[in-house]
Amino acid sequence: MPYDLGNPELDNAIKELVAKASDNDNAELIAEMITTVLKLHRDDGNRGDLKLINTALKEMRYSNLVFSRHEEPKVTIYGSARLPDDDPDYKITERFGQVMADRGWGVITGAGPGVMEAGNKGAGIESSYGVNIRLPFEASSNKYIAPERNVNFKYFFTRKLGFVKESHAFVILPGGFGTLDEAFELITLVQTGKSDLHPIVLLESEGSGYWEPLLDFARTVLIRRALIAESDMSLLFHTTDPEAAADHIEHFYANYHSQRYHSGKLILRMMEVPDPAALAQINDDFADIVVDGKIEVVGPSEAELADEDALDCKRLTFLFDRRQFGRLRQLIDRLNDLAVKEAPARPAPVFSEEHAERPW
Repeated sequence: MPYDLGNPELDNAIKELVAKASDNDNAELIAEMITTVLKLHRDDGNRGDLKLINTALKEMRYSNLVFSRHEEPKVTIYGSARLPDDDPDYKITERFGQVMADRGWGVITGAGPGVMEAGNKGAGIESSYGVNIRLPFEASSNKYIAPERNVNFKYFFTRKLGFVKESHAFVILPGGFGTLDEAFELITLVQTGKSDLHPIVLLESEGSGYWEPLLDFARTVLIRRALIAESDMSLLFHTTDPEAAADHIEHFYANYHSQRYHSGKLILRMMEVPDPAALAQINDDFADIVVDGKIEVVGPSEAELADEDALDCKRLTFLFDRRQFGRLRQLIDRLNDLAVKEAPARPAPVFSEEHAERPW
């Protein structure tokens, strides 16, 4: 069914307005967005609700604009705003930011002081990005982010979208409630398949004592009570070494490039596929996540050919159970171990039309 106002005069006026504003392939989607706004107008809703929607839309639009200008892979750093610059976790974050920038990565932080400042300071202004949140006690961004690479958000939910949507990897340092909220939401997005798999690193200074109690709780309570799967722990990498954190991130993209679903099957795109013997072993070892059939080498799907989507990559496909994402991460790690490249990682764009079209 068409998505419209049910008023031919208004519906045609929307189409004409969109055509006059710009000439591109997104006219139908833009018309639907305007239709939604006019439906809100018809609903005669609460003014506060309309202000919330209006602000969120403007924030998402501007965030998309800022990040669309910069194509290098990016890593997001989460952590406390309260750590002084002589704290060991501040120093390790600064070093990590420097290492990633030296390897050609951009560094995104929440733009504030503490760990966020350290990450941007290490990366330098040419490699730093900020997604700032306006708080009653803290509003300005740190000095290591250029204004044109900083987005100011009113709402946490739009800011969180900016973090996750624009990043190829995530590193979480010690922090308070806000950091833990971001950490567990990120892990949940990956564990449930709402986000594609990305490296998630739990980084802290030697002797910090921050992450081990949480990891121990996961092992001794969550896994023991079957509240999470043991394989879910594969979604995380814990280290006290900033170089090891950077190596872990780049290893995730050593062979693996991206994924896509087509006709119900998962397609894994990579630089090299396993030889027949290695593929047979993989099928034996990962049969538990294959609903039917087997993991096999294929060429690009019709949809990928039509979109010219990663056509230089090789492919594996199988009917994934869409549940055991920790095991899927283990499979990707196995594929990366088979074909480690010396060249810098070149991950795919983080968000595509295919991501938005998925029904879940």
